[in-house]
Amino acid sequence: MSFTGSSLYYSSLSRPEGRRTQTMKKKLLFIFGTRPEAIKLAPVIHQAKKYPDKFIVRIVVTAQHREMLDDVLDIFKIMPDYDFDIMTPDQSLFFITHRIFKEMEGLIKAEEPDILIVQGDTTTTFAGALCGYYAQKKVAHVEAGLRTGNKYSPFPEELYRKMTSALVDFHFAPTEWAKNNLLNEGYPEKNIYVTGNTVIDALFFARKKIDPAECPINELRGQIDRFKRMILITGHRRENFGEPLRQICEAFRQLALSNPDVCFVYSVHLNPNVQKPVKEILSELPNFFLIAPQPYLSFVWLMNHSYFIITDSGGIQEEAPSLGKPVLVTRQYTERPEGIQAGILRLVGIKKEDIIEQAQQLLDVNELYQQMSKAANPYGDGKAAQRIISVLARE
Repeated sequence: MSFTGSSLYYSSLSRPEGRRTQTMKKKLLFIFGTRPEAIKLAPVIHQAKKYPDKFIVRIVVTAQHREMLDDVLDIFKIMPDYDFDIMTPDQSLFFITHRIFKEMEGLIKAEEPDILIVQGDTTTTFAGALCGYYAQKKVAHVEAGLRTGNKYSPFPEELYRKMTSALVDFHFAPTEWAKNNLLNEGYPEKNIYVTGNTVIDALFFARKKIDPAECPINELRGQIDRFKRMILITGHRRENFGEPLRQICEAFRQLALSNPDVCFVYSVHLNPNVQKPVKEILSELPNFFLIAPQPYLSFVWLMNHSYFIITDSGGIQEEAPSLGKPVLVTRQYTERPEGIQAGILRLVGIKKEDIIEQAQQLLDVNELYQQMSKAANPYGDGKAAQRIISVLARE
């Protein structure tokens, strides 16, 4: 469903439910635009809809990402009330921000929400929170308080997190560490709630929907079974574009050549800055499989069947511990140090030699692997959405 221009706002005003008829109910306006945001907000949306006597729920998608977002909406059976459909080829941060501002002003005036809810650290997150502030509406931030301390790593997410925190009224921090970051920055403790991360809620839902025995990916079916172990790889961070990504890929190439009985499955981001070096360096290796970004359920299957995971993704750092999968993080900084402290993650950086050394250790040293794979997940118990909705219901 896509709306553009003024028809977006008139469509809301023309519906009886567009204007609030029961003042005792709180109107929640969820705004998100990427697959990770959708995954992490889906449990909160479903939890809110369990209480129609307390909440009116409105859902806005910017479609900052399109196909990957639609996949998650379908899995979780979420029907947006508004779809800005802003994604274009080679879209810039300037373009995304401008389009969201342009669409949100009239929408907020039409819907008059009590609380806007954003998630994470995307352009949609920050722009949505700023629009809520401009309209003097309360704003809730799911997954608040993550920090690396370097405003360019990850870029632009780190600064989006900090700027979003300055705009919101409810900080839903996933961990005590995230809460302490907010306290150290001067935010009132009464506005901070430690909930766990909603990605674990979503993961538990997804695990029930996959067939653990059957590979859902056609090009891998019958292929990965030929190898003793499978290592899953992803990578998409802007700060790794260029020479850092080439170094990372060279490390993967050497690992594949040194371990012919291990297969490597790389879910390759669609960005040309990722596609070009990955295909140049890693194509035509017999134990290396380059696949397109996968639907959410297929990717959960891959995580569940991997021996360990090498990634720069934040969400995977949170999900993997619940699946018992060690993670090597190809970044110089992480906003999720709890996983390192718990022993489930290792920050290996972007240098070829360091990546090779750490990955080979996990392949060769069973004691190390067992320690990492059995570490407890510090990111949640699958009840984060319940805690968030409980707070919003009583505030």
